[in-house]
Amino acid sequence: MELTLIRHLPTEWNKKGVLQGRKDIPILELNNKDKEDIEKNKKMLRPKYSLILTSTLTRTQQTAIAYGYENFEPEPLLNELNFGEFEGKKKQHLIETYQNLWFSNPGEIVLGEKIADLEKRMLAFIDKYKDYDSMLVFGHGSWIRACLAYSKFGTINKMNQLEIKNNQMLTIGFREEEYEIGRHHI
Repeated sequence: MELTLIRHLPTEWNKKGVLQGRKDIPILELNNKDKEDIEKNKKMLRPKYSLILTSTLTRTQQTAIAYGYENFEPEPLLNELNFGEFEGKKKQHLIETYQNLWFSNPGEIVLGEKIADLEKRMLAFIDKYKDYDSMLVFGHGSWIRACLAYSKFGTINKMNQLEIKNNQMLTIGFREEEYEIGRHHI
């Protein structure tokens, strides 16, 4: 399975450095740089994907539409991490509160949901869609970082050492043996 992941376009809260989580915040009006970056990314996309998915949150769906995709399917497994009491607050406040755990063992942190449950959702997603050849996914920072960390390191523990910017695109390949590993974690 090949996953092409695009983090949603910027929102007002991204601009302010505020955590959104499950808050349904729309993207900002596209500026010229956003439009240029979308066009650059589109040149690297496949002509056709087996499936195009978004989270159930508006910002990912608006991003898919900005890329010219109208026929996407919302998938709740792609929803952003629930940051609980930290939603609407600066990300730095969360980092200061959880200091070492945030960067070394986030799976132990419980916010509005356990970060370990984000890992379970991500692994359930991989298992659910493993038979698709290629997918285009419009998602969120924490979910994409968790997926990338799992792909690179076999765990989400280093997810917060990675950075995924708004509108950043990356492609990850998963092999059958990685699905088997993931099933043991679920």
